[in-house]
Amino acid sequence: MIDLHSHILPGVDDGAKTIEDSLDMARLAVEEGITHLLATPHHMNRDWMNEKSKVIELVKNLQTEIDREGIPLTLFPGQEIRIYGDILEDIEKNLILFTDEQQQYLLIEFPTSSIPTYTERLFYDLQTNGKTPVIVHPERNRMILEDPDKLKELVEHGALAQLTAASYTGGFGKEIKKFSKQLIEANLVHFIASDAHNTTNRAFHMQEAHDNFIKDYGRHKWHEFHQTTKDLINGDVIIPPTPTSVEKKKFFGLF
Repeated sequence: MIDLHSHILPGVDDGAKTIEDSLDMARLAVEEGITHLLATPHHMNRDWMNEKSKVIELVKNLQTEIDREGIPLTLFPGQEIRIYGDILEDIEKNLILFTDEQQQYLLIEFPTSSIPTYTERLFYDLQTNGKTPVIVHPERNRMILEDPDKLKELVEHGALAQLTAASYTGGFGKEIKKFSKQLIEANLVHFIASDAHNTTNRAFHMQEAHDNFIKDYGRHKWHEFHQTTKDLINGDVIIPPTPTSVEKKKFFGLF
């Protein structure tokens, strides 16, 4: 399996704290069948600033340690970018990392409780410049929970979205699990990634998600999600299925 969202780099955000933590995460990833892992530290989120050159160097160093330990895991450099208005300018400054070397797909995180008013315009500008925004864990955004059509509108205009494995398996509660399934069934999410931060309360859950997904939706649907993941890392063109609406419902007490 390929995992395109993880916080495995040590000491740079709220993920792994030490190199030992990172190696433990690498071992667990392999146990779950993950062979390739995108290291995506938070960028432009609170005090976490992880620009391109820094992440590339950290990934190189961690890969050396992973290889030394004989762990069969290949890392790629990436970022989980908290949405901000100057992303295009920072792409020009070579500060931003994509999921692919063709620099087409980038992971964008919304604030937990909102979607900034400039999002639609920013996404339009990114796409006009050949960049496709990938919205990470939309199932945990309060505004999308209350009005899923806000995600539908962004997807209809060309954005993609990533579901977190633990959300789908129930790690964030029954309501998030139910909503995750609704997003899958409405074609509003296009691949599953771990967003792993450690080996305990924020682990990978990818094998469990894989097994449950096949039971719920069949191997063909899983293959579609897996192919999208491969396309994201290869920079290939993605033509997602047509999105539909999810019934709106008020969610309370989630955060």
